[in-house]
Amino acid sequence: MNSHGLDGEPVVEWSVVGSAIGPLLLAATSTGLVSVVFHARPGVRDAALAQLRTRLGAEPVEAPGSARLAEPIRRLAAYFAGERQDFGLGLDWSLTSGFHREVLRELESTVPYGTVVGYGELAARVGRPEGAQAVGAAMGSNPLPVVVPCHRVVESDGGLGGFGGGLETKRQLLALEGVLPQPLF
Repeated sequence: MNSHGLDGEPVVEWSVVGSAIGPLLLAATSTGLVSVVFHARPGVRDAALAQLRTRLGAEPVEAPGSARLAEPIRRLAAYFAGERQDFGLGLDWSLTSGFHREVLRELESTVPYGTVVGYGELAARVGRPEGAQAVGAAMGSNPLPVVVPCHRVVESDGGLGGFGGGLETKRQLLALEGVLPQPLF
């Protein structure tokens, strides 16, 4: 399966959806979900679309009713409603490669809802026990946050570590999953 339309041109469909952590831009190819972007207000959205255009060699098409996006939208809504703990979606990994892809696939398949893993521990799981900083870089470049749960990667001393969506968003996701207490207000 590839991400090309009938005329051979790549097809990337996208939509912005509301969520408990703000607007998310979701983009999908025929292979699967390819990108999730936090804080998808106009400036961020336009930059993300330009990046998709460049990296995938395709003109992203806004398609809020897209069949490709329907299931990711449903499953994310269920996740934010506390009704779903995994996504089980087809993913298009073409925006990541090498060590970053290896680490992200390991994270997606071995760190379930409601748990966390340290950067160093995740590095060890992929055979690079000295690679905690490289794991941090992989998390920072994750094209599929929330679905590939980089918010579940924390510092070994219990600190939250960094997060591309901002630390408050990471706190909200970890609270949703019961790892951190819900804020009082």
